[in-house]
Amino acid sequence: MGMPLELNTMIVTKGKEKRLEENLFQLVKDGYRLYPLDIPLDVKQTIDSDHRATAVIKKVEWENGQTIVTYELRALHSSN
Repeated sequence: MGMPLELNTMIVTKGKEKRLEENLFQLVKDGYRLYPLDIPLDVKQTIDSDHRATAVIKKVEWENGQTIVTYELRALHSSN
């Protein structure tokens, strides 16, 4: 039996991100997702919205059918 896994190349927050420190955020997504680490990725509110920021993922954790992504904002392009 296989494990469902999704590969993501951008961070889509849907407004559910949580600030941990000044530029460090955490996002919990349903399902198991794989993200590239330590390279700049686009941050968007929704998949169809404009590019809002650039971030680097520092940690990805899988547990209880969820993915927890910890990322650092590197550049903010829009406040909305």
